[in-house]
Amino acid sequence: MACSTNALWAGETTWFCCGAAWGPCGSAGGGACGNCRSAANHGAWPNASQACWDITRPDLCGEGGIVRRGCGSVMNVRHQCSGATVCITITDCGPRTRSFCGEQTCCGGTCRINRVLDLTPAAFSAIGSLSSGVLPVVITE
Repeated sequence: MACSTNALWAGETTWFCCGAAWGPCGSAGGGACGNCRSAANHGAWPNASQACWDITRPDLCGEGGIVRRGCGSVMNVRHQCSGATVCITITDCGPRTRSFCGEQTCCGGTCRINRVLDLTPAAFSAIGSLSSGVLPVVITE
C-alpha cells in the first residue's frame, strides 16, 4: 500500500527512539510491532490496537474519532507550515495523547492541538528539525 491523499487526521507530532542506535538515539525496543527503527520512516499511532487505545486514550482529549490503523499501515504526514511530507509505516503504539490534552502548536495562523502521532527521528527530520520537538501536521492515507 502506498501513501495517498485521503484525509485521515490533523494534530501534533513529536519524535521518539526505537530499535538500533541512530542519530540522537541510543538502542531502544522495537515498539509494539517489534520492527520499529529510528533510522526508518516509522511512526506510532494512538489507535494501533485496542490495547494501544487503552493506554493512549485520545478520546479524553476530544480525539475520539481516530480510526484504527495497525502495524504496517502506511500514512503520509505533511508539515502544516512548510508543506514537507514523509510517507511512514506504523510500527508502534503512541503517543500517550491523554498526557498532553490541549497542547497546541501553530503556524501561519492555523493551530493544531493534541499529540496524535509520534515519528522516528528519520521521519521527523524529513519534514522538520528535531530541535523543534513538536510539529503541526496533517495526516493522510
